[in-house]
Amino acid sequence: MTQEELLKELEQLAAQCSVSIRYEKGDFEGGFCVLKAERLIVVNKKLAPAKKASILAQGLAEIGIDEVYLKPVLREFIEDELTKSVKL
Repeated sequence: MTQEELLKELEQLAAQCSVSIRYEKGDFEGGFCVLKAERLIVVNKKLAPAKKASILAQGLAEIGIDEVYLKPVLREFIEDELTKSVKL
């Protein structure tokens, strides 16, 4: 699965979980937040697709996706990204 395909799958998962994604420009990478009761993942639109996918994966893991069916490759990617963020 390419990085772009993975990114699309993560975007679809976010929509399924009622989480909005906003691609904005600025001096940040991104992450999950709640804005006026709306669950939101903000991502810097200038990042490479691999980094965007990483930020989405971490944000989705933060909201809790244990009860949601995921393709095995998608679940593995999210778990790998969580492991990487813990080691940093």
